[in-house]
Amino acid sequence: MSIYREFCTETVDENGRLTDIEFHYPGNFNFGYDVVDRIAAETPDKRAMVWCNTENEEHIFSFSDISRMSTKTANVLLSAGIRKGDKVMVCLKRHYEYWFTAVALHKIGAILIPVTHMLTAEDFIYRLQVSGAKAIIATPLNDVPRHVMDAVKGGDFNVILWSVQQDVDGFRNLTKEIEEAPDTMERQETKASDPMVMYFTSGTTGYPKGVIHDYTYPLGHIVTAAYWQQAEDNGLHFTVSETGWAKASWGKIYGQWLVGAAVMVFDFDNFDPRQLAMVINKYKVTSFCAPPTIYRYLVKKGVPEMPSLRHTSTAGEYLNPEIFRLFKEKTGLELHEGYGQTESTLLAGNFRGMQAVDGSMGVPSPQYNVALQRKDGSVPETGEVGEIVVIPKDGKRPIGIFSSYLNNEELYKEVWRGGVYHTGDSAWMDENGALWFNGRFDDIIKSGGFRIGPGEIENILITHPAVLECSVIGIPDPLRGQAIKAIIVLNEGYEPGHKLDKEIKDYCNSRLAEYKWIRTVEFVHEMPKTISGKIKKAEQRKNNA
Repeated sequence: MSIYREFCTETVDENGRLTDIEFHYPGNFNFGYDVVDRIAAETPDKRAMVWCNTENEEHIFSFSDISRMSTKTANVLLSAGIRKGDKVMVCLKRHYEYWFTAVALHKIGAILIPVTHMLTAEDFIYRLQVSGAKAIIATPLNDVPRHVMDAVKGGDFNVILWSVQQDVDGFRNLTKEIEEAPDTMERQETKASDPMVMYFTSGTTGYPKGVIHDYTYPLGHIVTAAYWQQAEDNGLHFTVSETGWAKASWGKIYGQWLVGAAVMVFDFDNFDPRQLAMVINKYKVTSFCAPPTIYRYLVKKGVPEMPSLRHTSTAGEYLNPEIFRLFKEKTGLELHEGYGQTESTLLAGNFRGMQAVDGSMGVPSPQYNVALQRKDGSVPETGEVGEIVVIPKDGKRPIGIFSSYLNNEELYKEVWRGGVYHTGDSAWMDENGALWFNGRFDDIIKSGGFRIGPGEIENILITHPAVLECSVIGIPDPLRGQAIKAIIVLNEGYEPGHKLDKEIKDYCNSRLAEYKWIRTVEFVHEMPKTISGKIKKAEQRKNNA
């Protein structure tokens, strides 16, 4: 039996669909000891991680390996003076040392701050200033050590620097120190309510916010793994994400290990659909989760056969129904969309035991009381757009919802105004209870008295064969208040021009209600994006003001 059932009680219907879940756990619950070490003690040879890279290196780690290596890493950190409550920034891409380090930090009660390797020196300076991190553990690749050193020198920070796998000037070699460290330690006392991990959001507007989760956060991902991604005991789950993003927590460690699945890790830099499929086929991946961009490329480049896959899921941005249809046509697999935030675990999804609805975020997770609200707090009608909110079932913050923003109590109070967590995202619910994403409230276009979500139009635009990538924004218009503008990156073989401009507008507008018609098209070579790959609509709006 998967260990997760020791920490929750599930209620399911005759179709295996989850209808309710209640959590129970000790006051000192710690994922490192109570999950990793426990599984290692009971089934030491149970597979935990399959790791490979583009250089054809391969490592398969058991839970006994992860337990031992994380303890050795914890001893290295303790010997260097890292203690409970200290913050440690971890920039390790998809290197297997990330898993040793994350579990080690949990074991000693230090706060894990995962960051992406794409950060500049200025990005590191900001994160060091606001977090007060005591150490940075970094990849030796992609010029990261130089950016880190420039940041440390530029901001005059006193931090411990480690790198992995090779000697780097100015850095201690964590890999060597782990090899030499003892593999036993006394349990360090932590509380379930202590801060465990902090993610910096991608910062679509303003500076990134530090989102802090406590030690119950891994339990919040049981539903993510078991009922949305449908990771299986003794299966192999593959989520495509670099460890610097919260999506790694969603799909590369917590929920998957709790349900008994191993995680597939492919350490790569440049996405190649065929290479990804080769990894899936070679290691017989059973469940797969990736952002919509990857499914788009798989469909556009030709989906290869992947016979071991039994379940696929997606989240992170809008994915038009045409991609769902084409992917299912090629593979026989339905794409199960889900929705959540860095501040939460999965809030809605197309779950086990239900028919997936193409293009829909799915239904609210039984883990939460998810609802839609108008600005005045009232409930919108079926089909009417409202804000996605989480209403505590018992007046307490639900497991999986973040515990604080770093150094910003006022913002935390703002998103929890009225005792309700406000996501800032909008959606509408159909007559079957399925949620359909509408957009961020600050992305909403107001044209001729109508409120229009850009996703509604982008959904049509992306089906045109010339369109590789698109973004829809509102621009000032004296008649309508705002007019709708489409910004487009073209596929290979297409050239911008008046003829194509008209063709795309005619194609889309014939499929849209008149108040949603595209009035202006701009062709660009690339989109401005955050380092997590999200299009900076605020920047596009500013450039078109």
